[in-house]
Amino acid sequence: MGLAVALASLAATADVRAGVLEIDDSGHVRRFDSPTQFLGSAAEARPIAPSPKTATAPPRDRRAAVALVDAAATRHGLSPELLRSIARRESGLNPVARSPKGATGLMQLMPGTARDLGVDARDPAANADGGARYFQALLARYDGDIVKALAAYNAGPRAVDRHGGPPPYAETRAYVDAILERMAQSVAPRPQSPVRIAP
Repeated sequence: MGLAVALASLAATADVRAGVLEIDDSGHVRRFDSPTQFLGSAAEARPIAPSPKTATAPPRDRRAAVALVDAAATRHGLSPELLRSIARRESGLNPVARSPKGATGLMQLMPGTARDLGVDARDPAANADGGARYFQALLARYDGDIVKALAAYNAGPRAVDRHGGPPPYAETRAYVDAILERMAQSVAPRPQSPVRIAP
């Protein structure tokens, strides 16, 4: 059974629109923007935080980066849209990105994580493959719970374990929300104007 996450956003006219994402165990997403009955456990809905400005790779490098990320996702049984969304949020698909904390490459692998995975984080193909393997391990650790796995990719598994779920860090919440929203947009773009339902 897939995980459903409710996402809400405010339109410029102050109308409220809600969407539900159903995410199966392999990370494939279905989006429901119309009234939907969900018979699973309730999910918290909150506004999506805007993505911070991230330096992006030149277009030619971005296309090559997408190909590397998609190939790694396919190799490790992940949704290409999911892994691409993570890479976009992590590095803007920039294979030479380096964070102030030392994370490197497309998937922003920390030196210790890259070492544990046995990859050279400076090699874009190895970085994409390492990131895919690491995220697949997080999904397995959290029994397919994509929200916990995303939170652990951002804040670390210890923080997720300590809080029994995504930690209450604004950065991590914005990270998870932004990736889920990007996945939803790649699967079913949101209509430009609010959908009105006649009474």
